[in-house]
Amino acid sequence: IRMQAGLVVETAEAREVHDVALLVGYGAAAVNPYLALDTVGPGGARYIGALEDGLLKVMSKMGISTVQSYRGAQIFEAVGIDREVIDRHFAGTPSRIGGVGLDELGDEALARHARAWSITGDRLPVAGNYRWRRTGELHKWNPPTIAALQDAVRRRDRERFAEFERLCDDEERAHVTLRGLLQLEPGEPVPLDEVEPASAIASRFVTGAMSFGSISAEAHETLAIAMNRLGGKSNSGEGGEEAHRFALDLNGDSRRSAIKQIASGRFGVTPHYLVNADDLQIKIAQGAKPGEGGQLPGNKVDARIAAVRRAAPGITLISPPPHHDIYSIEDLAQLIYDLQCVNPSARVSVKLVSEAGIGAIAAGVAKARAACVVIAGYEGGTGAAPLSSLKHAGLPWELGLAEAQQVLVENRLRDRVRLQVDGGLRTSRDVVVAALLGAEEFGMATAALVATGCVMLRKCHSNMCSVGIATQDPALRARFTGTPEDVVAYFTFVAERVREHLARLGARTLDEIIGRVDRLSARKRHHVKARLDLTALLAPPVAPAHVPRRFARAQPWPLDTHVDRALLPLLDALPARHEAPIANRDRAAGALVSGEIARRHGDAGLPDGSLAVCFVGSAGQSFGAFLAPGVELELVGEANDYVGKGMAGGRIIVRPPPSARFAAEDNVIVGNVVLYGATGGELFVNGLAGERFAVRNSGARVVVEGVGDHGCEYMTGGAVVVLGAIGRNFAAGMSGGVAYVLDAPAAQINAGMVELAALDDRDRELVRKLVAEHVLRTGSARGRHVLDHWDAALKRFVRVAPIGRAKAATREESTWAKSTAF
Repeated sequence: IRMQAGLVVETAEAREVHDVALLVGYGAAAVNPYLALDTVGPGGARYIGALEDGLLKVMSKMGISTVQSYRGAQIFEAVGIDREVIDRHFAGTPSRIGGVGLDELGDEALARHARAWSITGDRLPVAGNYRWRRTGELHKWNPPTIAALQDAVRRRDRERFAEFERLCDDEERAHVTLRGLLQLEPGEPVPLDEVEPASAIASRFVTGAMSFGSISAEAHETLAIAMNRLGGKSNSGEGGEEAHRFALDLNGDSRRSAIKQIASGRFGVTPHYLVNADDLQIKIAQGAKPGEGGQLPGNKVDARIAAVRRAAPGITLISPPPHHDIYSIEDLAQLIYDLQCVNPSARVSVKLVSEAGIGAIAAGVAKARAACVVIAGYEGGTGAAPLSSLKHAGLPWELGLAEAQQVLVENRLRDRVRLQVDGGLRTSRDVVVAALLGAEEFGMATAALVATGCVMLRKCHSNMCSVGIATQDPALRARFTGTPEDVVAYFTFVAERVREHLARLGARTLDEIIGRVDRLSARKRHHVKARLDLTALLAPPVAPAHVPRRFARAQPWPLDTHVDRALLPLLDALPARHEAPIANRDRAAGALVSGEIARRHGDAGLPDGSLAVCFVGSAGQSFGAFLAPGVELELVGEANDYVGKGMAGGRIIVRPPPSARFAAEDNVIVGNVVLYGATGGELFVNGLAGERFAVRNSGARVVVEGVGDHGCEYMTGGAVVVLGAIGRNFAAGMSGGVAYVLDAPAAQINAGMVELAALDDRDRELVRKLVAEHVLRTGSARGRHVLDHWDAALKRFVRVAPIGRAKAATREESTWAKSTAF
């Protein structure tokens, strides 16, 4: 498709999903696949269906709902295409490193055509796009490199590890990485014994985020033990973590992941999970699957995984592409503040995707008071995702890291944050190049798994990993042979080799080379595709020499005046009651005290009624965030967004003051994104709530008198009673729990995963008890009317529950109702 003088061709021809996505993204009003259909024949309908599904997937990844919004959006970037081609045929598309022109593209097309007609037999050659094939494209992880690494770590053989690095770093025969086009510029060498020890370098290493669920418990805990021994950090991924891992083993080992992720799915995020972290990582996106979030196929969600994630066994779990509590840098700053309230001793990092414009985002993250920015590249990160997520996604971390470093320095923000990079790092040279481009910490995930026995079968998504790593099958998990010693050996080898590079560069510490792009230069390149413009990588920041190029000072949110400071002494004199005014500058009320309760008592919290607090006024954002069991927060007034975000227990009551002269049931009293990611507790709202109510609720029980659009989206547990109107798209993606809606209009409910039914005896018992407590706690006039006209109201209630799970959901909530006294 050509764009010239602002005009866009209205129709275009396409043969595969990627073509369709690009053409519509450039503005095509119609795409014509019928030339390709001539060769498909009877499979035409399936072919068209595949194109439609593929386009919908691309749109959903980018958070775009309609074709009209996607048309002309141009939300993609070119890698390796000449500027002349871009300007003429793909106007407006970023292409930062130049590349091939029309002549080279034409030569490749003719060469492919010639190869096709020279094939003998009836089978095309296997290209090896996904799995390594001897005659296919080159993969960095191949039999020689895998064998060399595993042999080196098992025999603790330094020479064999050097052979592994030589195989990985050698790009003379085939160019695979951008960093392979760079060479290190040595300085005045220093003696090796003057370089900082390997242990100091190894403390900067982290294992990339791989969730419990995507990989087995054995593999997950092996990585954690190894990194804790080493002084580095393992990353939990976004799947939660079993509480038994927070205690030390008898031999002193720790299975606790130092980095705990908080992603859009909020899987397993409880106060106890949060306080058992050194680093709380907000995953905005991941480099290998930008826009998709985490994916865990249903065949990997067994009872153990489901319990940790607060979900149902056998149900595919997908983190929604957007974080529903992050629509701006201000929202991100609020989540950082919330997490610091729960765990003031942990730093908060934010994971971003390498893409054009990442520098501006990184600057915003720094201003939001994050302590670390993670730059994720396009390699790795697909252990639980379908193969269709591997291609046409993400960019090299080298581009994103270089831009982030340049923008942060130029805006005098670099000294506030550390930069961490991950995505396909394997060797000491990778670490040194990343440091020269600006990174201070380095993530190596796939390499760590290879050290434990991974052989890159590319079957991670199928639950059939034959070496017991990416599977939940007990028989296959029994085959796992990896040890923490193997992982420690790998990272120690890397650190020791980094020391050798530092000595040759004339540096005694890794800090001395951070951001020193002047110590990198472009190699001589002969292959036409390697003749790239590396200016974007090697350009120094436009800033005076005295402006810091690396982290120098922390910038946590101040918590000295937090409203919970008055509550902390009460934990030593329970039960207790407290009353206080509250204003909208008082954010995350209840989060600080909940973190302290979790440290002392775990997720079990306190007995019901141990601490009751009554606030009067207008509460700021995140009222009751991550609330712990045993705490009751009553708000006489109104609340801003994020009420009950991540609450794990306790009770929140919001009601207007007795002097209010408005009808509570007709007025909004709490804001948007209430109960996002809640895992337990109760909420009673005498009034209306905003949009995205109870998104990803997995355990809270709620009564509210009306909600806006997208209520109960992605819900996996709990019970929600709505005594009034609902907005559009109610229950989208709901895979667990149950909702009861009074006078529910079917047109407002997203029926893709739920079914509607009348209430049975168990439902009636549960709803009556919830409404009765709602009236008792809030004095709700609407609730009282429902109870006074119960028989008539029953006929107006509709149960909304996942298809095929409605009865199970009801039984679960009925058990809770019978055990609760009102």
